[in-house]
Amino acid sequence: MKKILPILLCVAVIQVAAQDQSKTDPELKNQLDSLNYFFGLTLGYSLETAQFETNSAIIAEGLILAVEGQSRYDAEYARTMFQKLHQTVSPQPAGPSETTAAENQEKGIAFLAENGEKEGVITTESGLQYKVETLGSGPNPSAMSTVEVHYEGTLLDGTVFDSSYDRGESISFPLNRVIPGWTEGVQLMPVGSTYIFYIPSDLAYGSRDSGPIPPNSTLIFKIELLGIE
Repeated sequence: MKKILPILLCVAVIQVAAQDQSKTDPELKNQLDSLNYFFGLTLGYSLETAQFETNSAIIAEGLILAVEGQSRYDAEYARTMFQKLHQTVSPQPAGPSETTAAENQEKGIAFLAENGEKEGVITTESGLQYKVETLGSGPNPSAMSTVEVHYEGTLLDGTVFDSSYDRGESISFPLNRVIPGWTEGVQLMPVGSTYIFYIPSDLAYGSRDSGPIPPNSTLIFKIELLGIE
């Protein structure tokens, strides 16, 4: 007897059993019969959670043709086609990054809704939120300014993903070359100020997976504006 595709055998066993609930166990005349029968049961039970709609008549037809060596498709071709079709027809679970992105989006929306009600937190028209820790007396930068800052960035769970304080060195950059939340927010700061910014994902890195920053993350930054160059 030629080999058949185990996965097709499994599905056939499941469907035949489901179609005729009154069917009794077959008469097993010897150990070889028993081996074949329990092999079929074992494979069948392993595929009870098949994630596609099955047709027992078509499955049985393919099974018989394969067993009798009458199919025009060899085992390798059948296996390849099954895998391709299974990927196309079966529902595909969301991958880790997709799931994480959706969860982060929901968490960010919920956080900002609650945070916006807290005393001292101001929400701009874009959805950016900020709180003044120290208000300086210097000038405000423009979007085209190059500024010098100290900063610390954290995720909503408190994870610090970047900090100039930890490096012991401030940083300078043009305001028009950073994320939109920074471009908008730092312009609100007089030199000498320290603000806390709560930046929605669409004003940060969006759905991109940016190293230590997961996709769709709402970010919290402490920014200290040291000067305008």
